[in-house]
Amino acid sequence: MKISQLDIKAQHANIRDELVKAMTEVIDSTQYIMGPQVAELEKQVAQYVGAKHGIGVASGTDALLVALMALGVEPDDIVVTTPYSFFATAGVVSRLNARPVFADIDRDSYNLDPEATRKVIASLPAADRKRVKAILPVHLYGQAADMGPLMEVAKEFGAEVIEDGAQAIGAGYDLNGKSVKVGSMGLAGCFSFFPSKNLGGLGDGGMVTCNDDAFADQVRILRVHGAKPKYYHSFIGGNFRLDTLQAAALLVKLPHLNSWHAGRQAHAAYYDEKLAGIPGLKTPSISYKRAYHIYNQYIISTQNRDQLMEFLASKDISTAIYYPVSFHEQPCFQYLGYKKGDFPNSEFAANTTLALPIYPELTTAQLDYVIAAIREFTHV
Repeated sequence: MKISQLDIKAQHANIRDELVKAMTEVIDSTQYIMGPQVAELEKQVAQYVGAKHGIGVASGTDALLVALMALGVEPDDIVVTTPYSFFATAGVVSRLNARPVFADIDRDSYNLDPEATRKVIASLPAADRKRVKAILPVHLYGQAADMGPLMEVAKEFGAEVIEDGAQAIGAGYDLNGKSVKVGSMGLAGCFSFFPSKNLGGLGDGGMVTCNDDAFADQVRILRVHGAKPKYYHSFIGGNFRLDTLQAAALLVKLPHLNSWHAGRQAHAAYYDEKLAGIPGLKTPSISYKRAYHIYNQYIISTQNRDQLMEFLASKDISTAIYYPVSFHEQPCFQYLGYKKGDFPNSEFAANTTLALPIYPELTTAQLDYVIAAIREFTHV
């Protein structure tokens, strides 16, 4: 049996005709830039995540970048974030000549640790504390970060929260006794529609969600080179527009998203049950109450990660290592002055985690094949 880590063809099999029809309509319309499908997707995604505004952009990276630009992040400002994520999370901060400051993750959820965040900010010199413009938590692998305490830390130090929800559209969290979704809690939520995401396009795409009218207007201006009206520029922005073709494809997929989430959750529960009790193997855990995990990835952890990955490959089971090098160990961030050992939980995750196949179209037979191979490797 051959099992891919991700199989987009399986997802498209049942909706191919709808996708082709949607693409053809855009082609025939010739409205390839900012066509009506973009506005409709913005409306539907905003409603889905419980936000007032959605602003389509060209990628998840651009969503993060333009959100920080709209916030007014400037050179020498500080953005506190995780050292364990996709590169864009910290990269966009440096692109603005601001300074990424890292706080360690929680070892169970792999998300930014609120208490570590508070301690990091409190330990900064007084002048630097005043320059903390934002806290940038990542809702990693489809599980919401612990937003309640993180929002409190942000309030304590006068910072805004920009949510990196690239992997977590639809993930939920209990905030102040109310169930809310990723992208509706901080000043802004930033999403990616990269093909591997639960809601993936046919190429790059992203979106910023928010509830603040003025902030939304600023994002809209910045995504078209800072022009309002056209050819009149009060700001320097960028070309951050979402293609109409991508919006059209995503409009086909969005109605299926909750059922795809449910499929991933069912597979995760099956893995949880069948992999329980294996010595030295840790399955995902939800670390706080009423969090709604959408399992963009199903992440296990083991000290024998590399050997297990190799063994599974020999069985034609494809897996993936996400983020084998934490930000503070990346060559491009050496100027920040961090060293190996500064963030032990992030380093532990980088060295031990492995993503198993989790896409909703997997069959029980395929899941059983993966589970049997893991048990064979561990001799359980």
